[in-house]
Amino acid sequence: MAAAAAARRGSSLLSRCLLSSRPAAASPAVPSALRSADGTRGLLPGILQRFSTAAVAEEPISPPVQVNYTQLLIDGKFVDSASGKTFPTLDPRTGDVIAHVAEGDAEDINRAVHAARKAFDEGPWPKMTAYERSRILLRFADLIEKHNDEIAALETWDNGKPYAQAANIEVPMVARLMRYYAGWADKIHGLVVPADGPHHVQVLHEPIGVAGQIIPWNFPLLMFAWKVGPALACGNTVVLKTAEQTPLSALFASKLLHEAGLPDGVVNVVSGFGPTAGAALASHMDVDKIAFTGSTDTGKIVLELAARSNLKSVTLELGGKSPFIIMDDADVDHAVELAHFALFFNQGQCCCAGSRTFVHERIYDEFVEKAKARALKRVVGDPFKNGVEQGPQIDDEQFNKILRYIKYGMDSGANLVTGGDRLGDKGYYIQPTIFSDVQDNMKIAQEEIFGPVQSILKFNDLNEVIKRANASQYGLAAGVFTNNLNTANTLTRALRVGTVWVNCFDVFDAAIPFGGYKQSGIGREKGIDSLKNYLQVKAVVTPIKNAAWL
Repeated sequence: MAAAAAARRGSSLLSRCLLSSRPAAASPAVPSALRSADGTRGLLPGILQRFSTAAVAEEPISPPVQVNYTQLLIDGKFVDSASGKTFPTLDPRTGDVIAHVAEGDAEDINRAVHAARKAFDEGPWPKMTAYERSRILLRFADLIEKHNDEIAALETWDNGKPYAQAANIEVPMVARLMRYYAGWADKIHGLVVPADGPHHVQVLHEPIGVAGQIIPWNFPLLMFAWKVGPALACGNTVVLKTAEQTPLSALFASKLLHEAGLPDGVVNVVSGFGPTAGAALASHMDVDKIAFTGSTDTGKIVLELAARSNLKSVTLELGGKSPFIIMDDADVDHAVELAHFALFFNQGQCCCAGSRTFVHERIYDEFVEKAKARALKRVVGDPFKNGVEQGPQIDDEQFNKILRYIKYGMDSGANLVTGGDRLGDKGYYIQPTIFSDVQDNMKIAQEEIFGPVQSILKFNDLNEVIKRANASQYGLAAGVFTNNLNTANTLTRALRVGTVWVNCFDVFDAAIPFGGYKQSGIGREKGIDSLKNYLQVKAVVTPIKNAAWL
């Protein structure tokens, strides 16, 4: 059924993932005690929970891939960092080291920017015909497809996301995105503008120059495509800093880009840490544009560094606390499944996750019970194992942060419906967790948890839920579940967010723009709007003598 749905609906995450596998029957398990923020353990009172978690206790499956690229990619060559330092990238299933990766810092950023500047000012890329740039991107998409399974295995090993998700959804989407941007490369047109007088006026769209790009760890390869694709289609060169947790897939993909015919220096990849490599890139005087995806707090730092240096153009895709509003006319079973997907997809590590589940009071109790039953059936375990829906969190820092938020929820008076603890004694697995009776002023309703924690809130009036949904610093996305067209129209216009999904969630097509209102960011990714981030607009005015027409 899942394959047929994917074929019908194309590249959306929802169509390929929501019904991709049915949960296995839950196996009995009494949870261990909750680890609190200070490391002590306190029992969860009177709660018996069941999860299908056998895969957590098994020996980790050996990934069907080798790590071949761990150096920096600068000017078309894999090189060591200037300092010679490396850092470990870890397997979140166990905490064990996968490989040691070159640790770039300011000197490496300087080298990469110099290569990108030379490739832009002197090299063939911006001077190449748009059609030739398009052909290279198309060849790259073909190579991504050829190496689909290998890339997906790297992504799963380094990140912890289910292999089926990486192999069947995300890597194919990278190929689709690259073909989309390849199609745009020779369709970036200027204008001839009529003026009030004898002048010929052209409006040119030119590449902006050297683009600095900083990508996150939750969707490493997709964010590589979202950033690099439009930048290259417009004729720019790139210095990209990977997240220190997940450097492997971008290095592999960049090798394929050069195999596709990309000239040296056009895309440079520096692995490293935010305070060193990231800060150096954001503040570099020879970088013309910076694009960042990550937390709102870090985005503010990037914006400040860009402003204090050369006032470079900035786009930011930041945090979210997205409302998912379920009206009383909903099919409750369908709503439960969709809300479950909206929150728990990718281990809850999704900036647009439907993390505030607003449910109408008439169906609230039924929804909570069915949401609990669905969470208890969720299959958690080794992401390389068939049928697993949820792998480990990315690292110990995120793992402990999520457990602290769970403790905040319990201490604030929210009702822990299910979950609330780690799974197993190895790796960063967390039980699918649900809170009911959540109030708007609680931390778990206000702050981005970025984990498998669903907060269910009750409402009784349309105007009330609009006001409450909008009462957030964030405005990235929202979900609406209703059979009433008037209700849907009211909500889609009233919600102050960049994307509203009606009776669906996480539908990401190459042509659909994505970005946020308020503190969820500046600018848009994907679609035609993403090209605007990487183009300068120039007006050229020339007098006309003895014009036949104006």
